[in-house]
Amino acid sequence: MSDISFGTDGWRDRIAEGFTFANVRIVAAAVGATIIEQHGTRKPVLVGHDTRFLGRAFAETVTCVLEHMGLEVLVATRDVPTPVIAHAARDLDTAGAIQLTASHNPAEYGGIKYIPEYAGPATKEITDRIVAAVRRIEASGEKLPTGRSAGKPFDPTARYLEDVRQLVDLEAIRRAAPRVVYDPLYATGRGYLDTLLHEAGVPVEVLHGSPDPLFGGGMPEPAVSQLGELIARVQSAGADLGFSTDGDADRFGVVDAAGTFYSPNQVLALLARHLVKNRRHGGAIVRTVATTHLLDRLAERYGLPVRETPVGFKWVGACMREEEVLIGGEESGGLSIGTHIPEKDGVLANLLVVEMVAMEGKPLAAIWRDLVEEVGYDPANRRLDLHLAPGVKEELLEAVQTRPPAHLAGRAVQQVKGLDGVQLLLEGEAWVLVRPSGTEPLVRVYMEAPDQGALADLMGAVRDWLAPFTGEVPVSAHA
Repeated sequence: MSDISFGTDGWRDRIAEGFTFANVRIVAAAVGATIIEQHGTRKPVLVGHDTRFLGRAFAETVTCVLEHMGLEVLVATRDVPTPVIAHAARDLDTAGAIQLTASHNPAEYGGIKYIPEYAGPATKEITDRIVAAVRRIEASGEKLPTGRSAGKPFDPTARYLEDVRQLVDLEAIRRAAPRVVYDPLYATGRGYLDTLLHEAGVPVEVLHGSPDPLFGGGMPEPAVSQLGELIARVQSAGADLGFSTDGDADRFGVVDAAGTFYSPNQVLALLARHLVKNRRHGGAIVRTVATTHLLDRLAERYGLPVRETPVGFKWVGACMREEEVLIGGEESGGLSIGTHIPEKDGVLANLLVVEMVAMEGKPLAAIWRDLVEEVGYDPANRRLDLHLAPGVKEELLEAVQTRPPAHLAGRAVQQVKGLDGVQLLLEGEAWVLVRPSGTEPLVRVYMEAPDQGALADLMGAVRDWLAPFTGEVPVSAHA
């Protein structure tokens, strides 16, 4: 049996190791079977891919399997962002979309996800059915077609752009005329954010705007560690803002005129405030358990409910389909708004930041200072990634669940929550979350404290607490 499994956002593995044509055929057949159970063969299925190695070939392999099963398949004419094909899945009245992408993972990874007809991530119920179908196909030894098919071409770009135009005040952006630098990181985002900004008369300089399956030797992740060239160019060009998107353009990166990187937690808070204050929108704020409680402070300030979900945008998206939502997001760089699709969208997120700066008439740094002054809270966040052997990983998780500490960094543990992993709520508005990654062989430790000094103390206490399990294993820290 293979190791095919679906994490927080689909199945990913190393190309030519686990992510092979044979395994992609199995997953395609499993998704096809799940679609036919739900919809029959009356609605088309969309297929897209990112700029990764063999992306088109994998997409045509999936198409061949689905057509063999009697499904009509529409294939995107070029590499396509996940939010764009998700939008098309709902817009075109389909049975959903299959997207070949490993998102922000390194170039050697491939990935595949199923996006149902509602335009958001597949729920756990759906992915469990897909995995069960994978096991049935593997056990049966069913022979699957080995060819490729181009399917029927379709281009989702125009209708996506038209809908996004209705969500953002391009005239306000035109009046403000900010200068922008955009780095799509050699990936699918090119031609979307820059196109809409050009329409608004904004001068946009695009870095790394041609597709490259190796992503220029880096990772297609809009994290500060990958955005050195963007930051340098914003500063040297005297630009007002810098933006980036990840491998499939569902995550965002934001830099201000000084070259300061704004974390997803900060951007979520900024846009939540903007949507209430400047756009007069309402609804719940939805965040994952790993996302900043600054959103809770804002929700209290504006009289809005907060919904907490497990990690993974599929849980956020589920909330967005069930009630009126102002904004939903996660600390890893995904967000959407209630009037859009229930899928994270890096293009829209970046556009909303431009709109916010235009409507406020202030630099991004000044808007952030206003927010902090308004709520009286400027928390510091950090994430540790623990690269543990499987046996040690399970021992650590068992110890955290059954023997949590009573104090950390001199702060009493006031509550232990098990919504996703184990979260310790500490006195003084600090917290720690320990959970296994759903997509990588890691245990992740998320921390929030009232300021940088308190965060440093908390990090030291957490390292001491987990030292019996981590020892000399690699530990990477992320802002």
